[in-house]
Amino acid sequence: MSGFELRRLAAARPDFRERFAALLAARTPEPPTREVAEILAGVRAGGDAALLEYARRHDGAEAASVAELAWDAADFRAAYERQEPGLRAALQDAAGRIRAYAERQRLQPFVWTDAAGSRLGQEVRALERAAVYVPGGRAAYPSSVLMAAVPARAAGVDEVVLASPGGDPAVLAAAHVAGIDRGWRLGGAHALAALAYGTAAVPKVDLIAGPGNAWVTEAKRQLYGVVGIDLLAGPSEIVIVSDGSVNPHWLASDLLAQAEHDEDAQAVLIGLGARHLDEVAAALQAQLPGRGRRAIIEASLRRHGALIEAGSLPQALELANEMAPEHLQLALAEPAAALAQVRHAAAVFLGAHSAEVLGDYCAGPNHVLPTGGAARYASPLGADAFQKRITLQELTPEGARELRLLRAVVRGGVAQR
Repeated sequence: MSGFELRRLAAARPDFRERFAALLAARTPEPPTREVAEILAGVRAGGDAALLEYARRHDGAEAASVAELAWDAADFRAAYERQEPGLRAALQDAAGRIRAYAERQRLQPFVWTDAAGSRLGQEVRALERAAVYVPGGRAAYPSSVLMAAVPARAAGVDEVVLASPGGDPAVLAAAHVAGIDRGWRLGGAHALAALAYGTAAVPKVDLIAGPGNAWVTEAKRQLYGVVGIDLLAGPSEIVIVSDGSVNPHWLASDLLAQAEHDEDAQAVLIGLGARHLDEVAAALQAQLPGRGRRAIIEASLRRHGALIEAGSLPQALELANEMAPEHLQLALAEPAAALAQVRHAAAVFLGAHSAEVLGDYCAGPNHVLPTGGAARYASPLGADAFQKRITLQELTPEGARELRLLRAVVRGGVAQR
């Protein structure tokens, strides 16, 4: 592969644990903590003037005011109408699938009556205003607009706004399809600061959702608590668990499709048998020369990629659980039988035909996912992220008497300790 071999690990080797740990550790790059903190503080103190200066410096904006960087619903509609019919239809179909899935994720209210007749339960309320952040540097991501905005609308959010530095027409067209109200041609940490703190031109939102680079992720981390954050998503990753039953050229295509995201993306295959790994490595060598983002793919595979030989399927699944990947592809003869052994993964793709790239765009489940091992405790973005629960308590006289007695006992126990 252009003079280098993809990293090979074997679980049976004495140095495996050391090398596997190094593979996992390399997934987390050093965040630009100080630089992001300075930008957030600058926007908080300087408002629109500081925001405009950062937009000129980092987004290449040529504007006299933040108002010149604004979009409204008419702009989104105009961009949509300029697209060719095939793209318009594809955006509508993808949005429909995402909406149908998201509507099934909504939190539900409930009321429970206890033995004393007291009513306990929860109400569910949608957020008032949510922001969708969409990257716009090296490529356009209309799918990310749909994945964040459609669930927000399905949840019942009153106003959904967009921040994106690129202004790509397909992104704006997707904003129309998703029902976004307005937006700004702003990106990076300064865009998140404006949405979190609010400025004269950009209103404060309740939650920011959507993927981004290391600067965006670090801004989310520092702003958490000031504003709601969907999740801290880092570089994209895929782990394929394969028993040799799936065409190795298909598996190579899946690995390359992930590696082409960016140089920090991770593509790993955990397979059974050295011969199977040899077949996948040969397929990678055969397909790589024809890929359009070859330099990025090579850098990704060199830094973070690996072919891992496991001694058994249970061991392969356990290694996948340790990685807790963003995308887990079960390229197995009987993938459903192995699903019960999966504890830590954000999105699982079962079988030979469930390519991860389809999930990225239009299958229905969300592609905004926890990365870097965060799938051990975090979940994909969904409609429920744009809702909040309000607990309810309506006590009867009998229920109140019982609880007063219980409170006295509990309070007394606490005081004694």
